[in-house]
Amino acid sequence: MDIDESAVRKSGGFLRGGWWCLKALPDRFIDDVVEFAHKVEKLGKDDPRRIIHSIKVGLTLSLVSLLYFFRPVYGGFGSSTMPAILTVVVVFEFSVGATLGKGFNRALATLLAGALGFGAHHLATLAGDKGHPAILWFFIFLLAAVASFVRFFPGVKARYDYGVLIFILTFCLVSVSGDQEDEILELAHKRVSTIAIGCLTCVIMSIFVFPVWAGHDLHKLIARNIEKQADFLQGFGELYFGKKGGTDMSWLHGYRSVLNSMTAEEAMANFGRWEPPHGKFRFGHPWKQYLKISAMTRQCAYRLEALSNSITSEMKEPSEFKKIITLSCMEISVELGKALQEISTAIKDMRYPFAVSTHIMNAKTAAEGLHRALEAITLDSTNILEDVIPAASVTSLLLEIIECTENIAESVKVLACLAKFKGADTVSQEKPTRRLLRSGNIKPPHHAENDSTHALIIAYATSSMVD
Repeated sequence: MDIDESAVRKSGGFLRGGWWCLKALPDRFIDDVVEFAHKVEKLGKDDPRRIIHSIKVGLTLSLVSLLYFFRPVYGGFGSSTMPAILTVVVVFEFSVGATLGKGFNRALATLLAGALGFGAHHLATLAGDKGHPAILWFFIFLLAAVASFVRFFPGVKARYDYGVLIFILTFCLVSVSGDQEDEILELAHKRVSTIAIGCLTCVIMSIFVFPVWAGHDLHKLIARNIEKQADFLQGFGELYFGKKGGTDMSWLHGYRSVLNSMTAEEAMANFGRWEPPHGKFRFGHPWKQYLKISAMTRQCAYRLEALSNSITSEMKEPSEFKKIITLSCMEISVELGKALQEISTAIKDMRYPFAVSTHIMNAKTAAEGLHRALEAITLDSTNILEDVIPAASVTSLLLEIIECTENIAESVKVLACLAKFKGADTVSQEKPTRRLLRSGNIKPPHHAENDSTHALIIAYATSSMVD
């Protein structure tokens, strides 16, 4: 009897728990709906173009689906409308460049694979019933293997990977079809026509209805990344050397987005090459140069990351060694921030960065002053590990950032000349700039003053530790 009562209690507890779970479902559902609504609102506010893009996709699909009911053309497409609908689904991308790239890949791959597939089917038919499977097997193996191997080439992978996949798929579907040649021709004709209509509709809708230009987004992204680094350097000196506190520290970690932007930048540059001339972006705009600027900006960001770590570990009363290098290091930091700010503004305005050379020269002058200050140092009672080495590390990083900033400036000057920014045609090209234009590469500049200052900092710290 006890066992039965225990089982009843357990059964009642299980039922009671299930009832409370069912009762809590509406509340959980409401919470999920509210949370989802907040995410939708945030997503729309971050970039309203996403909402417009979604409407454009829906409108394009509804227009292409009308082909099913359009009888005057070729007697009506009927079920052959499906490739056009699938084309819109897979081709219509967020930016114009991505849509054009996918549309071109799909249309060309379908046309080429359809022709080759029909040819392979015709040759296999001539071989008779026994030779038909062998010839088809050979062609499928050969073209699929070659096309798959071509996908490993970086240039093909970046721009034509989707087209190669569509080529393999279409060739196999056409070549192994069991229909007669006249039926295959009719099927291929309708398929190519509907795919062309789908691609053309996507391209027209993408270009002429609230277009999103990947090249323009890349242009703004590069300028914004450089501006974030400028904000960091302009505030770093005063914060590190104890001259400023402040509550708004959003600038302190803004540069970190540069470290993870390489994939997005490469995709935008690839899509930008597909886009037609628009606005101030002419035909053949040097999109690859943006990637070179991005690579150098990322090298600078790694050094800023090291400087940021020194801020979190060095917020205390400045040491004697720190006081000696304060003025020079603060001037270097501020001038480098102004140089990067000038570069960012010049990219946004699409003009030649004339004033950046002045700020870089001011930073080099401050570095020479730092060199003279280090030569005059005679510190006897200094904690090397806690005072000298951390401050010397910050000083060395600032000197390296001078070279990084000069590299970025030279790259932007090359971009200004190649893209014919405002004022670039009035600049007299010196030999180093002409060499950069021909090669497209930026060589790290060599500064004897910076090298000697590096050596002096290391020699001072080492000798002090030995003493």
